[in-house]
Amino acid sequence: MDKIKYEIEFTVNVSPQSLYEHISTPSGLSKWFADNVNSRGEKYTFIWDDSEEEAILLTKKRDSHIKFKWEEDEQKDSYFELRIQVDELTKDVSIVITDFAEADEIEESKQLWENQIGELKHLLGAK
Repeated sequence: MDKIKYEIEFTVNVSPQSLYEHISTPSGLSKWFADNVNSRGEKYTFIWDDSEEEAILLTKKRDSHIKFKWEEDEQKDSYFELRIQVDELTKDVSIVITDFAEADEIEESKQLWENQIGELKHLLGAK
């Protein structure tokens, strides 16, 4: 079954530099996204309780975005991306998540991201 691409956006209102550190480094990701994250070159290992998932770093740009592809994902064009967006007028900082899920799992996947970004916001002291 093909996965469907979706995007969700969360306002975080912290500096793009601080946000980038938390989405792009193994130590930053270990604080809110997974229990532990290790990296060797382009390969990242995400650890939750008793499960482990490996992802390949596709692209990353300082204070802008990071994009991964799960190794186990058989769909060629799927990935997940965390992108920092700054509103030109208000200077509000947001994080935009792009991810893929099967049609019947999109709401559950969005809920998971909401929980994870809630953790990140709490960690950063953001509203």
